[in-house]
Formats: sequence, C-alpha cells, structure tokens
Amino acid sequence: MGRLFGTDGVRGVANADLTAELALGLSVAAAHVLAEAGTFEGHKPVAVVGRDPRASGEFLEAAVVAGLASAGVDVLRVGVLPTPAVAYLTGALGADLGVMLSASHNPMPDNGVKFFARGGHKLADELEDRIEAVYDEHRTGAPWDRPTGAGVGRVRDYDEGFDQYVAHLIGVLPNRLDGLTIVLDEAHGAAARVSPEAFTRAGAEVITIGTQPDGLNINDGCGSTHLDLLKAAVIEHGADLGIAHDGDADRCLAVDHLGNEVDGDQILAVLALALREADRLRKNTVVATVMSNLGFKLAMEREGIDLIQTAVGDRYVLESMKEHGYALGGEQSGHVIILDHATTGDGTLTGLMLAARVSATGRTLADLAQVMERLPQVLVNVRDVDKHRVHSSPELTAAVEEAEAELGTTGRVLLRSSGTEPLVRVMVEAADIDHARSVAGRLADAVKSALG
Repeated sequence: MGRLFGTDGVRGVANADLTAELALGLSVAAAHVLAEAGTFEGHKPVAVVGRDPRASGEFLEAAVVAGLASAGVDVLRVGVLPTPAVAYLTGALGADLGVMLSASHNPMPDNGVKFFARGGHKLADELEDRIEAVYDEHRTGAPWDRPTGAGVGRVRDYDEGFDQYVAHLIGVLPNRLDGLTIVLDEAHGAAARVSPEAFTRAGAEVITIGTQPDGLNINDGCGSTHLDLLKAAVIEHGADLGIAHDGDADRCLAVDHLGNEVDGDQILAVLALALREADRLRKNTVVATVMSNLGFKLAMEREGIDLIQTAVGDRYVLESMKEHGYALGGEQSGHVIILDHATTGDGTLTGLMLAARVSATGRTLADLAQVMERLPQVLVNVRDVDKHRVHSSPELTAAVEEAEAELGTTGRVLLRSSGTEPLVRVMVEAADIDHARSVAGRLADAVKSALG
C-alpha cells in the first residue's frame, strides 16, 4: 500500500479510492493513535466533524462518525462548514480531534479526510504515519480493542458552530467594511452560508455567486480555480472588489475593481504591509513557499521585510511559522495563514482582512496590489507520469539544468510532484512570457519522455 496521506490529508475518488471502509478505519486508527500518545488521558475524548457539500460527504461523514464513536470518542457533528471553521471549533471547544471531509479545490467526484489535533492544528507527519501503520495493521486482520456499554462514543449535532465561527471572524477584524461593495464567489462549497454572512455583518454590501450547493456542483466552473464569473460580476455591478474561495474555503483569491486577478502572493504582500504598519508582523518576516513568484521576493526585499521559503504545502508554511513564531505566511494559490487568528489557511478571514485594508486605506485593491510586480510565470501540469521519480531521473535533471542555464538570473525553474493529485507540476518564470512558455513546454515534454 502506498502512502495514504498527502500534503493535505487523504484524498481520492470517493467510493473508489476513498471508501466508507477506509474512512471508518482511518478514524478508528486515529482515535487509537491519539489515545496511545496520551491525548485522551484522564477524560473521555471529543471530536469535531465537519464536511463540505459534496454528495459523497454524506456517507463518508457517517463512516467517520461511526468509526470515532465505536472507538469511544464523543462526536460533535457541525455539518457543512469550511475547513478553517472545523479547525477553529476544534480549538475553541477544547476538542481532542477534528475531522474535515473535503477535497478542497478538486472536482466533485473526489473527496478527502483531514485530521486536526487538539488546538485545531494539522497532525504532525509522524502521527499521520502512525495512523496509517495502525490502520494497515488492523486492515489485515488484527482485532481492535473496542469499548462497550457506556464506553462507546455519543454523537450530537452542534448547530451553534456556524454562529460561533462567524462571530470569531467579525471579532478579529481591525475595522468595518461599511461602504464597500463586494462580490463573493463561494464555489458552491462549504462557505456558501458562512462567508456572505460574515461580510454582511462586517458592513459590506454583498453580491453572491456560487452559493447554491447541491452536492454535485462544487468547484464547477466557479470559485478560486475559475475566476471568469467573478471578474464579470465585479465589472457588471461596479463592485470595489471580488473574493473567491475554493470548495472548503481555506483559500482566497481576489479580483480588483477593474476585473484583474489578485493572487495569493499579492494578497500576502498587501497583508504583510498592513501587519507591519500595525506592529503585528512578528520578527518582520513573512513565510511563503518555493512556488511564490519571484516578484514577491523582490517586493519583500524592497520593503525591507524578511522572507522565509518552505516546501510547497501550507502545512510546511505553518510548521515554519509555529517553530519560529512568525505571524503571516501563505501560498500563491491563496492559502494565507494569519496565525494570531487561525491555525490553518482561512479563505474567509483572508478576504475579510484584505477588504478591511481597502476600507482602512481608502485605496483601491488595484493600487494596493501594485506593491509587487508579478513576473511572467507558466505552470504546466503533466499527467499520467510516474511523479515519484521527478527528482531521481538523470534525463530530467539534465533538462532542468539546461533550462536554468538558459534563463540565468532573470528566471527560475521548479519541478515538483503534486501532493494531492497524480501529476507533476512544471513551473517556469522568466522576464518574458513567451520565453517562459517555450521553456515550460520543453520541460513538460522532457517530463513525459523521462517519467511516462
């Protein structure tokens, strides 16, 4: 069995790769591993379980809840809420474990299981490895030690989670959004109720798209992976800005009043300056990944802000932030972590903070985003290749070295295997977009030749 956990939990096609049996087994294994680690010592454990609106989330939620309760864990079922809401509630309610069922920005047929430790933090790699090992051991026949009688877990719905999370979002805003008109694209996902409610309570005039989830339409032509609808709506309504989330709302991308995309790097740059102005950018440092645009790095250098870069994945950004006490980090894809207020990327919180900066400064988002100039960047996803050999193929290594020599100091190359999908990502930056496309195309062909 290959490693189940990727950079963001366990994902796969629901009812094919990610079955009810797997979800149940992983939940039981997680309960046992955390019990062995002493997390539950001295009390009966409690878990918060939430999901996005995917149809498959209904049966997977039932499987997870059954697994946890059968292992003696009481379950608070919060229903359809964003991933960061489940993380927040896990911490706010003093729960021992959080579980979110979502495949984030992936297409509807996929789903995923993500575990949070006490406090709402993502599980450490070693705990995920242990859960996987324990699951595999019992999958092949070793019996579980099962509680009986009063020892089994109890299950109840926790409907208060919605208002509790929205109140948290409003409570951390530095200023209100009165006078702003904002278009929200919720991707027919987990924030379809939460985000419009939060922005409205904060004082904005809100126009919504993508807020009618039916279990099948999540991320379908809308949300942070498809910005055309949002761009058109911002222009049509003369809005000040637009905010787009993905299916589980841990991401935020934006659109300015002219209909131009504002990506995660630009959002991070705007918020970095806002936090520094408020004397809350601890150690004058921002954490980003190696996928960040070179223009972001140059902007931070110009502004006198230190930049730490990690491997791709918000979990690695978060690990660096926690280890060194940094306040702000994120990814170009729109995962932004504001550690004073969230333990994971929170798309609604990020959007609110970005809008608050627009409101406080009286400047347009287009003006604020000019803090950095995005260098032309081309990203090619190469499917149907052996992604595990991306760093061990001599042929591919030679192709990368040739491309880097060609680009020199005016660009860069990054090849990496996706942690959530079966593909290799080829990223090329250059001073000229045509040059970037040419190099990216040649490297994509090299990946297919070497790893196909």
